[in-house]
Amino acid sequence: MTKLFPTQEVGSLAKPAWLLKGVRGTKLSAEDRADLDYWAGRLEIEGVEELRRLLHSNGEPSDAAKAALRDWAALFAIRLEEAAGLDVVYDGEARRVEMYEYPIRRIDGFQFYGHVRSFDNRYYRKAAVVDRVALREPFHLDELGFVKRQARRPVKIPVTGPYTLADWSFNEYYLRQSAGIADLRKRNYEAKRRFTLDLATEVLRPTLQALVDVGADWIQIDEPAAATHPEEVPILVEAFNAATEDVQARISIHICYSDYRALYPHILGMRVEMLTLEFKNTGDYNIVTIFKEFGDTRAIGLGVLDVHSDVIETPEEVKTKILQAVEILGGPERIWVNPDCGLRTRTWDVAFAKLQNMVEGARLAREAVQAK
Repeated sequence: MTKLFPTQEVGSLAKPAWLLKGVRGTKLSAEDRADLDYWAGRLEIEGVEELRRLLHSNGEPSDAAKAALRDWAALFAIRLEEAAGLDVVYDGEARRVEMYEYPIRRIDGFQFYGHVRSFDNRYYRKAAVVDRVALREPFHLDELGFVKRQARRPVKIPVTGPYTLADWSFNEYYLRQSAGIADLRKRNYEAKRRFTLDLATEVLRPTLQALVDVGADWIQIDEPAAATHPEEVPILVEAFNAATEDVQARISIHICYSDYRALYPHILGMRVEMLTLEFKNTGDYNIVTIFKEFGDTRAIGLGVLDVHSDVIETPEEVKTKILQAVEILGGPERIWVNPDCGLRTRTWDVAFAKLQNMVEGARLAREAVQAK
């Protein structure tokens, strides 16, 4: 993309109440129906009579009806991001239960143990790896196909990375396989490394290659756990490179909620085109400085929206953040603009307003740079 400060989505949106209730066969409230009608009108979505008929059905919907409801939710999310003005879009991960649980369900070798809390009173089912991992079948393929058919803007698909899948799981099988290592710290490290590399080579790489085969030209690897254990950053980098080896697509990584200094210098060895990072919620710009300090010349996805607050950043605030980054880096060409993370904990009204102001702030920054 040739224009300065292009804007991109970076993660999930909240799932509409009509979708959650619809797939459960629960009756919608008047408020739910009003919300559906409001967004259908605001986003100029046609043919919603079919969606209303699906939602009027009594009892447990069929699998086909559930799939149709998820198609509609994905379409609404695509149109919301396009209406906000984003240059690169996806579907708000409308079909995914959760970024960890969704892929784990499709990988052999895991056993779910129960729910754990992630953040903001959000929960996911945590699993233990009890046997060597094996991909049941590549995932996200139909999802990507639908988005490619419906989107009017370029598309980027997010995929949860191997290190986060390993870090958020109980490691039983690989610890048993590493029992011969006497030093406990070395044993734990090697077990984590073997687990993560198997996920990279046996699960992620064939999935990424399958996604490219059905039209993915930009894949974002999500690694929120990247800097959780600084001593394991070499595992993160090795696994990322293994997962993306020979994958013929633009590859970016999204890392949120981290001390990014812990990633350096190891992350310089990661074969990735763009690092999409959280900037707004950190309260400072030490991350941009790190890029300059270590001579990291890769593209930056600049997080300018706090996804944990309903405070809507003004276009002028977004512009200021972008221009601060330009001043530190000495050039605007490699800066993309995005939220810190997914907006799934915000209402659609708040998310839409934030994204609109982000797009406008990027435009103001673009004009300021071009005026010089």
